Amino acid sequence: MPDFSFAHRLRQLHRQLDALRAPAALGGALAVALLLQSCATPSRDTQTSFAPQGGPYQVDIRRTALGIPHVKADDWGSLGYGYGYSQAEDNLCTMAEAFVTYRGERSRYFGPQARPETGATFGQPDNLDADFFFRFVADDAAVARYRDSQTPTMRKLIDGFVDGYNRYAGEVRAGDHAGAHAACRGAAWLTPIARADVYRRLYAANLAGGEARFVAAIATAQPPAAQAAAEPHAAIGQRAETLAATAPLEYVGGQAGIGSNALAFGADATHDGRALLFGNPHWFWTGPDRFYQAQLTIPGQLDVSGVSFLGVPLIVMGFNQNVAWTHTVSSAKRFGVFQLKLVPGAPTRYVYDGHEEAMTPVRLNVQARAADGTLHTVTRTLYRSRFGPLVNLGALSPALGWNAQQAFALRDINADNFRVFENFLDWGQARSLDDFIAIQKRNAAVPWVNTFAIGRGDPRAWYADIGAVPDVSAALAQRCTPPLGHAVAARMPGLPFLDGSRSDCDWQSNAQAAQPGAMPAADLPSLARRDYVGNFNGSYWLTNPAAPLTGFAPVVGETGTAQSLRTRLGHEIAAQQMAQPGRVNPASLMQSVLDSRAMSAVLFKDAVLARVCTPAATAHDADLHEACSVLAAWNDEGSANARGATLWDVYWKQLAAIPAQQLYAVPFDPQQPLTTPAGIAADPATLTAALRKAIATLRAAGLALDAPHDAALYVQRDDARIGLYGGCDAEGYFTAACAMHPFDKEAESMNRNPNGNTYLQVVSFDDHGVLAHTLIASSESDDPASPHYADGVRAYAAQRWLAVPFTEEAITRDTQSRRVLSSPSTQMQ
Repeated sequence: MPDFSFAHRLRQLHRQLDALRAPAALGGALAVALLLQSCATPSRDTQTSFAPQGGPYQVDIRRTALGIPHVKADDWGSLGYGYGYSQAEDNLCTMAEAFVTYRGERSRYFGPQARPETGATFGQPDNLDADFFFRFVADDAAVARYRDSQTPTMRKLIDGFVDGYNRYAGEVRAGDHAGAHAACRGAAWLTPIARADVYRRLYAANLAGGEARFVAAIATAQPPAAQAAAEPHAAIGQRAETLAATAPLEYVGGQAGIGSNALAFGADATHDGRALLFGNPHWFWTGPDRFYQAQLTIPGQLDVSGVSFLGVPLIVMGFNQNVAWTHTVSSAKRFGVFQLKLVPGAPTRYVYDGHEEAMTPVRLNVQARAADGTLHTVTRTLYRSRFGPLVNLGALSPALGWNAQQAFALRDINADNFRVFENFLDWGQARSLDDFIAIQKRNAAVPWVNTFAIGRGDPRAWYADIGAVPDVSAALAQRCTPPLGHAVAARMPGLPFLDGSRSDCDWQSNAQAAQPGAMPAADLPSLARRDYVGNFNGSYWLTNPAAPLTGFAPVVGETGTAQSLRTRLGHEIAAQQMAQPGRVNPASLMQSVLDSRAMSAVLFKDAVLARVCTPAATAHDADLHEACSVLAAWNDEGSANARGATLWDVYWKQLAAIPAQQLYAVPFDPQQPLTTPAGIAADPATLTAALRKAIATLRAAGLALDAPHDAALYVQRDDARIGLYGGCDAEGYFTAACAMHPFDKEAESMNRNPNGNTYLQVVSFDDHGVLAHTLIASSESDDPASPHYADGVRAYAAQRWLAVPFTEEAITRDTQSRRVLSSPSTQMQ
């Protein structure tokens, strides 16, 4: 019988892609050129009407506490219809702007030089660069490949989601829902979306660990002869700040604070012999990548609760009756750089295995709005190589510029990974932990995160960084890394930076891998334990300190390196939980994971004060005496009312800038990775100077040295200022609330680009099914007119966990509102 499975179709697609990548004869080269030329033409999948394009749909949406929708339908299209409607009802303006972004139309509506006001996984590039990037990488060809790779189930879900979103947006456009979505209800950019818009949104999520971190660097990559002819505002000198912001950084999203905590306890560690899971992404509170909590149900086929990104039609992290899972941002590299050796006198031709190859030029047009409202066309020609798009790395170093001798191409493993959301859909239907693990190994699709999971009736806690990772062995990297690559490795250890002139230096292809160039699942780290597994954005190495994982390729992550303060605190919390009488239980875990201690203070404050706050030093210095008194009285916690936390946070930023070999008394020891470095060795003069700077910073901000923590750490909702707790990763806070602008003139704290704890879940199972408690720190809605704009934030600030209604009985009992939506079938337009 012919194989029409999803896996078979993927294999066919990969063979086609391999054929396109191969050194082509004339016919193959023409096919590639025609395929890439289509990038410059507008998508044919457009929609000018809010009317449904499919159906019929019938869906029941019940909202429980905090506005969480429970979407129930009898078919996949109707489920997507209800979910698209619900997301739009709560976050219409953010979603509408995001779809404009993914279509490459920001300059048309918002002007070319402005930037998105909120952060996202693609950063905050200027609009013109964002437009060229998305038109280039998320073009019609990418959309077609994505769509053609999906199962009929996924396509129906997406089709329904589009129609559900359009129904709600159309209602707002028609004047319904008075007072809601004031920011966009009359805006020209609130337009119908098409199916292609959702595929572009999914593709943007794919690329968050790779190409999306290089938006401006890809959008401005030009051969040396073309740079002088670029439009004035695109001059390289004016790009330096943007390129630096989108250069490869430690975290997805480019902000320190974007990460996650996860702990999974096995049966040997818990009070009742049942596995227990904690998940806590440190993520965006605003913008298109913010989390949205829901439950999606098709009786007998799917019943899953958790969160997704806005614009994503399914749950990506959560639980069903049989399994629960969560994620942390992985340290594995999901992209690589290839150094191209250019043909003399031809900066768009490069040498490959001794033969010349031409880059493929793609001419793109973007409509840009001038200050007077008129539109004009901006044109750029961007380039592709056999490896991927050309990238401008000159802002990192002049040595990395595109010149007459060299250029650089970026290859993202997830550019050809169309299994991502099929994998999440499969997980939502998993019947056991074994089933969940088998799905993960079969698809190897997870794009840029670690995975933790538990199963009902299963004693194990599961960890894996099994997903899409470039297949670059240590031997290949050693053999094929050019001198420039070794220099870059100092900033990005493990990044594959390879010689692009030789085929034997390309990523390896293995028949056991899910896609060409990807590492087989068997070569990636995983661990099942009956005690616990945990990750706090370190590498896989110390997932369980009693059983370190080693022996994997450098591209997967580092071992034997100093751990973050948050990692040290995370493992300490796990040990404390397991050592308490009765072992780990949900109530104690919910309390401990909101621990607001600053690990930097726990480990080093007393040693610092002993060297700085001597009677001789403070006797005649009022400022120093006050600061020492405040810090000595502080209990090392970043609670909202803590007096001393803000001073310490600013002080530690100064101390952390001191070289480690000078700051610490005991250097890092890989044999004692969770207890070193230790002690303070910096001289008192250096420590005192740093404290004086911290004092001056607070004074300049108008903050008392003993001001409560929430004077600087808060979020505004409606007319109220809601105080928060915790802090940034650098200070070693497990509970993340990282204000990017705590001391600016506008004193906006977490109001501008906030990130930190977002969706928190503690999940276990008993004989009757799933037991789950959650917090949605940013609330369900970002519309100030919504009743669910602030309720989640207030619950989080009060540490008031929600017992999630999951069963039909519990949902019925807790329903606060209900809406049944239906739509007749209409002819496709």
